[in-house]
Amino acid sequence: MNIIDSHQHFWKYKPERYPWISGKMPALKKDFSPADLKPIYKVHGISGCVAVQAVQDEEENHFLLDLAASHSFIFGVVGWIDLQSPDLRERLNAYLPFQKLKGFRHVLQDEADPDFILRPDFQKGLEAIFEAGYSYDLLVYPHQLKGAIKTVKNFPEAAFVLDHIAKPDVRSNRLGEWEDLMEELAGSSSVFCKLSGMVTEADWDSWHVEDFFPYLDVVIEAFGEDRVMYGSDWPVCLLAADYGQVKDILDKYLEDYPDETKAKIWGGNAAGFYRLSPEING
Repeated sequence: MNIIDSHQHFWKYKPERYPWISGKMPALKKDFSPADLKPIYKVHGISGCVAVQAVQDEEENHFLLDLAASHSFIFGVVGWIDLQSPDLRERLNAYLPFQKLKGFRHVLQDEADPDFILRPDFQKGLEAIFEAGYSYDLLVYPHQLKGAIKTVKNFPEAAFVLDHIAKPDVRSNRLGEWEDLMEELAGSSSVFCKLSGMVTEADWDSWHVEDFFPYLDVVIEAFGEDRVMYGSDWPVCLLAADYGQVKDILDKYLEDYPDETKAKIWGGNAAGFYRLSPEING
C-alpha cells in the first residue's frame, strides 16, 4: 500500500524565526531535516510526504522547494504567500516553474479575529490562488470554523483541506459545537480533512489511543472515506508521541476497514488532492 504523509514540517531552528516554539516545547528546539525523517519513513513503510510551511514568509517556500528538489520522497510542498498583497498575482507567476508547489496556507489559528479569513482582501487572494491552480490548507481552531464554512461556500469548486481536524478539545474529551461545525463544513463536497495533529490536542503525557476514536468517528462520518487523509504533523507530534505512536492511532482505528478504504485514507486521497503525479512520486 502506498502511504503518503500529507502533513509534516522541516526547519533549521532559530528562536527568532520560530517564536511559536515556546519554552514548553524543548523537543522542537533543534533542526529537523529530510535526513532525520527518511529513516523513520523506511521503518514505518511511508512512501513520501507533503512538506508544509512553518514560517509565514516566502523564504520558507524556497527552503522547502529546495529540499523537495533534492529529496524525491518529498512529493509536494504547501507554502505561504501574502494573500492580501496587491502584487499577489505577479508573485504567483514566479512560482510557475515549481511543480512540487501544490498549495498555500496561512496560520489562521494565530489570528485574534476569528473571521480574519473573511476579510475582503484575503478572499480576493484566495480567488487568485485558486485561479492559478493551487489548493488551500485551512489551519483553524473550532471557534474559527464558522469563517471557514462561509469561505468554502464562496468557492464551491476550490480545493480546500482542513488541517488537524480543526484541533478539537481532546484533553477534555469534548465534542460539543465542534461536531456540528465539522458536519456543516463537510457539507461542502470540495473540502477534505487531514487526520493529523491530534496527539498535541490531547494530554501530552497521558493520552490513550481510544481517546481519538470519537473524533475520528465524527470526521469519517462527515467527510466520508474519499475526503480524509493521513498526516503525522512530524516533528510537532513529538511533543506528545513518536512517529510510530501517531501512525498506530490510525492503524488501530482502521483495523476493520476494507483494504480499498485503507488505501484511500493512507495515500490515495492525498495523492489525488495534492495532484501528486506518478513522475513526482517516482
